[in-house]
Amino acid sequence: AGCCGRPRPLPAGMMQAASRALSKHGARHAQALHSSLCCGLRAPLQGGGLVARMSTARAAPPVSSARRVNAHHLPDAHAPPPLSALDNSFDPLQVSAAHWSDEPWEPSAIRAAQSRHVMATWGAGSAASALPLMVRGEGVYLYDANGQRYLDWTSQAVCANLGHTVPPSVRQAVASQLETLPFVYSGLGMSEVRCRLAQLLSEILPADLTGVLFPCGGAEANEVALRLARRFTGRPKILAHYRSYHGGTSGALAATGDFRRWFGDGGAASGIVHVHSPLPYLFEWAGDEAEAARVALAALEETILAEGPHTIAGLLIESIVGSGGVLIHPRGYVQGARALCDKYGILYIADEVMVGFGRTGTLWGFQQYEGVVPDIVTSAKGLSGAYMPLACVAVHERIRDWFDSHPLGWGATYHAHPVALACSYEVVKHMLRTEVVQHVRALEPTMIAQVQRLVDAHPSVRQARAIGLFGCLDLAGADGRPLQRLQGPPAPEAAVLKAAMQAEGLVGLFRPPHLHCAPPLVITEPELLDGFNRLDLALTVLDRHIGL
Repeated sequence: AGCCGRPRPLPAGMMQAASRALSKHGARHAQALHSSLCCGLRAPLQGGGLVARMSTARAAPPVSSARRVNAHHLPDAHAPPPLSALDNSFDPLQVSAAHWSDEPWEPSAIRAAQSRHVMATWGAGSAASALPLMVRGEGVYLYDANGQRYLDWTSQAVCANLGHTVPPSVRQAVASQLETLPFVYSGLGMSEVRCRLAQLLSEILPADLTGVLFPCGGAEANEVALRLARRFTGRPKILAHYRSYHGGTSGALAATGDFRRWFGDGGAASGIVHVHSPLPYLFEWAGDEAEAARVALAALEETILAEGPHTIAGLLIESIVGSGGVLIHPRGYVQGARALCDKYGILYIADEVMVGFGRTGTLWGFQQYEGVVPDIVTSAKGLSGAYMPLACVAVHERIRDWFDSHPLGWGATYHAHPVALACSYEVVKHMLRTEVVQHVRALEPTMIAQVQRLVDAHPSVRQARAIGLFGCLDLAGADGRPLQRLQGPPAPEAAVLKAAMQAEGLVGLFRPPHLHCAPPLVITEPELLDGFNRLDLALTVLDRHIGL
């Protein structure tokens, strides 16, 4: 039968081809050939060409199912590389007996261990070899292995707020906590001291900042704040200033505006949108601070509108920019930023990691701006006086209430560590009992007057700022321009000043062109004046070196 179902005789030559197909490949192949010849090849045969081709053609070999077009992918043959096996066993004989000796290590042994095993942060590791080997602290002073005494001019990283003599109540609290409950994971058990410190912090914070978390450090606190803001609002973006520093972890570093952000991913794909503050580095918004605040706020609102208010979770601002130069926002700017957050449903996040707990002469830095209460506050450093690693994140009551029925989506093994909490609880109580904040406020006039004295006396000091016990000098070279760009290569003049400060018995943060002045909050007025006299002598060395 033909393909159409009707009987259709084929010419003799075609019949022979069909018969051969039947005997070689079976009925289905012969029927297919018959059908194609019946209905597909209607042209007359001339010279037996088709029959000849049919008779000489060979049937295609069966195709493997794995080699059919669009079949399951065949992986390339691959031999994994061999392991370069190394000895990973523990040999007790490799452990030095010096670890069990009660004798102190010689300075040479300490430096040898440093050279082989200790890594530095931020800068190149080789710079650590020039650091003084500190062996003791007392009051506002540190002592090195050679017996030299240094005045701690910046409370280390602006954190040793109570100096280097631990209050007895703090020592006793830490010892007691180690004896009774050295650790409980915050997701498996509650400690009394966690509840006590959370309540105390909510009582010294204004308005309805009542929910408290306890990360381990300032960067982690800012990470938590960003997570909270995004989870609470359902929005992805965070606004932050270019002239800012929020910590060295990935999210906090992405929010950072200065050059240290480059050490991470540069903020790529982080959801961070940076804006210029009212105090930019290379230009000014206006000739006076009030107008600069107004224009900067207009630029901030335009950024909000351009990005889409519905996409912005929070605005993260250092209440007073710390390591970026003690930048005090002009009057009206922070109030205006708070109002913009209210207008567009954006959470206002105050980074108080450096200035919280009295550094500026108020308990919180945002209290320098009348009427401003953040939605989220982060702090660290002064919380424990740097005796233990601990930070805090405080949130508005409505945010805390929301998370009562929604997962927070953040946690850490050492969150709310009981020993660190016990330390910080007594530190905060000690500050309140001894009126540390009032002491700072009383010393502020002396601080400002002494900073002004250095500006007047030294051509290498271009300008300066001071508030509470928090000050910063901007240093200049012979041409009157900044001694060094923050992101620039190290200036030789900076090394000269650093050596001169060390020779005068001053130790502290120096991030050229910014020279910070932030001694422990317990410093006395005579000690403060002594520190400025030492810095005066060091700056004289710098002036002479650069020919001023």
